[in-house]
Amino acid sequence: MKLWDIYATMKNDVSYIERELERTVVSDHELLNETTLHLLKAGGKRIRPVFVLLAGKFGTYDLEQLKKVAVPLELIHMASLVHDDVIDDANTRRGSMTVKSKWDNRIAMYTGDFIYGKALTLVTELKNPDIHLILSKAMVEMCLGEMEQIRDFFNTSQSVRQYLLRIRRKTALLIAISCQLGALAAGADRNVSRLLYRYGYNVGMAFQIRDDVLDLIGTESQLGKPPGNDILQGNITLPVLYALQESRLQEPLLKHIDEIRLNNGHSDATEALDLIRYSDGIKIAEQLADRYIQKAMDALAQLPNQRAKRNLKDIAHFIANRNH
Repeated sequence: MKLWDIYATMKNDVSYIERELERTVVSDHELLNETTLHLLKAGGKRIRPVFVLLAGKFGTYDLEQLKKVAVPLELIHMASLVHDDVIDDANTRRGSMTVKSKWDNRIAMYTGDFIYGKALTLVTELKNPDIHLILSKAMVEMCLGEMEQIRDFFNTSQSVRQYLLRIRRKTALLIAISCQLGALAAGADRNVSRLLYRYGYNVGMAFQIRDDVLDLIGTESQLGKPPGNDILQGNITLPVLYALQESRLQEPLLKHIDEIRLNNGHSDATEALDLIRYSDGIKIAEQLADRYIQKAMDALAQLPNQRAKRNLKDIAHFIANRNH
């Protein structure tokens, strides 16, 4: 089953969340309306709200309650992307101009801050203190992940462990708590929420590894940006780290990465990409992503049998095989 087939089974609820996203970010400020609506119209998979809604099926499903988790989590994700685009000096995302390229860095940063504020305002309507604690801790971890990424720009000697910790903080945690908080907001059993967290964490790790592989092997039409964008920005991802472990490729690959660094990313990454694609790095990275998917499936296997469980399994398969 394709991701959009799953969404089709939840069409009304997903559409409601989309409307709530727009309603939440609307303000009296004309420029903020322009920037936030530009972000919303750029789209996205809305996978975090979908995880919240599916997790809510394991408890008492109440869309009015679940929106207070689903909308803030998607807003937090959106805000982090706006800030990322400033840090990465990115001009496009999903084939559309970024806020920083259409306006400027200052407008982008304040737009991100505004969206964060709106997210936190909505989630305060939930009275469960555990939800607030989990969310605030995850936001702190996300910031640490961003700082680690900046610290490790062009750091070719970083370990695989450093990379995995970084993507845990930057990506996997928000997906994990989307599953966990959806269950908690629906009053699901604590063990169910823990299993959903484990599922989301492992899916999130696989999602980011697959994303990093796609950046190296995808086309511009698939990615909505040029391939090799990560390496041009100095983001040394898992396939690159594995490629650097191959003695025959280490010296020429280090040379190309250093040239990119010296030119502040204003280089052609083609030769570096060719070396990485020639290596076993992509295959090994994909194998690790598959192991994370299997761990996610192991957590799912312990959950009660229902349609939401089957949908979560289908999403994991989609992530394992996605090409955009």
